[in-house]
Amino acid sequence: MVDAHQTFVIVGGGLAGAKAAETLRAEGFTGRVILIGDERDHPYERPPLSKGFLTGSQERDSVFVHEPAWYAQSDIELHLGLPAVHLDRAAKAVTLGDGTRVHYDRLLLATGAEPRRLDIPGTDLAGVHHLRRLAHAERLKGVLTTLGRDNGQLVIAGAGWIGLEVAAAARGYGAEVTIVEPEPTPLHPVLGPELGALFADLHGEHGVRFHFGARLTEITGQDGMVLAALTDDGEEHPAHSVLAAIGAAPRTALAEAAGLEVVDRAAGGGIAVDASLRTSDPDVFAAGDVASAPLAFLEGTPVRAALPPSARLRVEHWANALNGGPAAARAMLGQDVAYDRVPYFFSDQYDVGLEYSGYAPPGSYDQVLVRGDVGKRQFIAFWLNDGRLLAGMNVNVWDVTESIQRLIRGGQRLDPAALADPAVPLASLLP
Repeated sequence: MVDAHQTFVIVGGGLAGAKAAETLRAEGFTGRVILIGDERDHPYERPPLSKGFLTGSQERDSVFVHEPAWYAQSDIELHLGLPAVHLDRAAKAVTLGDGTRVHYDRLLLATGAEPRRLDIPGTDLAGVHHLRRLAHAERLKGVLTTLGRDNGQLVIAGAGWIGLEVAAAARGYGAEVTIVEPEPTPLHPVLGPELGALFADLHGEHGVRFHFGARLTEITGQDGMVLAALTDDGEEHPAHSVLAAIGAAPRTALAEAAGLEVVDRAAGGGIAVDASLRTSDPDVFAAGDVASAPLAFLEGTPVRAALPPSARLRVEHWANALNGGPAAARAMLGQDVAYDRVPYFFSDQYDVGLEYSGYAPPGSYDQVLVRGDVGKRQFIAFWLNDGRLLAGMNVNVWDVTESIQRLIRGGQRLDPAALADPAVPLASLLP
């Protein structure tokens, strides 16, 4: 039975919000739990939207975090299809799009991120797409099916993770794909030129065309339909559909209007939180894509000491929502929480599966080592600074993530020869 003496409100109907609600009940919270989501669908996981669901290997129902009946069974009150439009911190109330006013004792903001838009002529045409929500994926899946059947042309703006995963899905349907990317390789800001070229080769082998060093300047069409995509170097690419995959921006409007501390967009944006995921208001927490947290996983290491004290990180990946939601829930309950997970994400493209752990932004590393065979796409790449591991990516090599993350946390100098030698178990390098 619910004891209404306390009300915890969660704004955000994604994985972080759903796992936070689950954790509150699992930890014994008997007060009201109210979950607000601006989509009509129940909370779902986003990785399948560019992977299994988009390719057709996963059914729609498989993406949901819980069965719909679970929420009522767990006494979770749902407000779906209604955005939160105003946060009154003094009154401790959230106003919804229909005027409903919801009071809280503690609040979790898990508002996520939204796709960045192309600021060029032609984006209002019917064939221009984004991929962030289940409805986007359903629409795009139908588009890819049609393009594959008709030998249609898809132009993708951006060679990041979403752009590459959609390209792989599109080729699976038989669609023709061109990717326009301003950097010299795919994933350049994340992997650098050393590993970015690997993905150019992988997709090239599957028939994807790349146009590097260019940006889209206009999408042309007729009768509302896309005909071509133009780039700033004068090229014209035939297109029946265009996908904007140029990143995502944290949804901070609610927090900003309420006067919460927000990180400058040039520094990654997001709602500033401490290690317990608490915002500048002691009764408001943030988790998932929207939270910008200290680099707690590096505390005590020489790597952290070399970074500015104010350095923060906002992580837009599945594992951060999966683990951040429960951590925030426990902090809301007054438990001693230090959210110090090593950033982690995974990707599947064709016959390549990979996992990436750590944080190695451009300019932070001075060496990239590889153990294994890049040509066979079965290897581990390591990004180091002064011999200390910043990040590792295992490609078609499994059961090494825990060791990689422990080496990152350890912060000690590593023997490059041993690190690059497949005959030396990673676990043997741990302190």
